[in-house]
Amino acid sequence: MRMKRQGLIVWFQHMKNIRHIKRYGHLLYSSKKLKYAVIYVDQESVHHVESKLLKLPFVSKVEHSCKPFLRTNFENAKPDKAKQYDYKMGI
Repeated sequence: MRMKRQGLIVWFQHMKNIRHIKRYGHLLYSSKKLKYAVIYVDQESVHHVESKLLKLPFVSKVEHSCKPFLRTNFENAKPDKAKQYDYKMGI
């Protein structure tokens, strides 16, 4: 069974703090210019990890990713009429 994961966006002050943030989850991306990092943690421990991260002196805020709660099954997608006629030209 796969573990349900959720992303956390962690805003920090200096790039040297990345190595401390890595300890709390799987680091996926970090931005030098905007000074944030995206980490993934187990969904059961999101609030626990968030509270630990907020206690660190160099973390300014932590945001949750909403992707696990969004519906990604798209149904009844209508094809584009212009593309449909292009295929029927018969050249």
